[in-house]
Amino acid sequence: MTDQKAIQTRTVGELVAEDYRAAGVFKQYGIDFCCGGKKTVAEVCSQKKVPLSELEEKLRNLDGRPAQQRLQFKEWALPFLIDYIINIHHTYVLEKLPQLLEYGRKVARVHGHAYPETIEIADKLELLSEELFAHLRKEELILFPYVKELWKAKEAGGTVAAPPFQSARNPIRVMETEHEFAGTTMAEIRELSNGFTPPEGACNTYRVLYALLAEFEEDLHQHVHLENNILFPQAVELEQEVAH
Repeated sequence: MTDQKAIQTRTVGELVAEDYRAAGVFKQYGIDFCCGGKKTVAEVCSQKKVPLSELEEKLRNLDGRPAQQRLQFKEWALPFLIDYIINIHHTYVLEKLPQLLEYGRKVARVHGHAYPETIEIADKLELLSEELFAHLRKEELILFPYVKELWKAKEAGGTVAAPPFQSARNPIRVMETEHEFAGTTMAEIRELSNGFTPPEGACNTYRVLYALLAEFEEDLHQHVHLENNILFPQAVELEQEVAH
């Protein structure tokens, strides 16, 4: 991937943005590459008590593996990346969260007396859904159209007047805070559910709920990574070029 010194000083988000396979390496060590993507490899190794040389070795060895279905997100035009995020990740959230809410409520109602953590999980899913549904609307109605307008102006060699929110940095700051909330909430659900592991003898609904939660967390990590580590930084740079 790169030399040893560079790996230590690079941020987690940058490395995953360059090669998404790095996300699998960070996940093995419980390292957050989306909301925590601005920390350097040296910093996260220190915080997680992960051997730095061991992590570096795994990251360097990525170059020797075939990159199956590797998508060059960093190379995509921003309007295309935005459409991808909406069509893949926003659609996923809108489809899956209602299912998670339904299963979460049912499992809490039926099994909450024996497994009180399921009641907490259901409550956290309610909060997460309220936050994410509002979050997606803000992105689709405010930030994303503005970024597309910036891109169009750049292509035409023009400029864009300052928006009502003054700068893309302002909604981006809000979006990143909300990403942090979503990531923290999912981490809490993971802990409550023992790593999404249903108890022995759990019914099918219980098992489906935990399987969906694991899948949802995986999608959320990539979703937030694409925005925090690729879309948002490029949008800020683009605005500096064409806004006045």
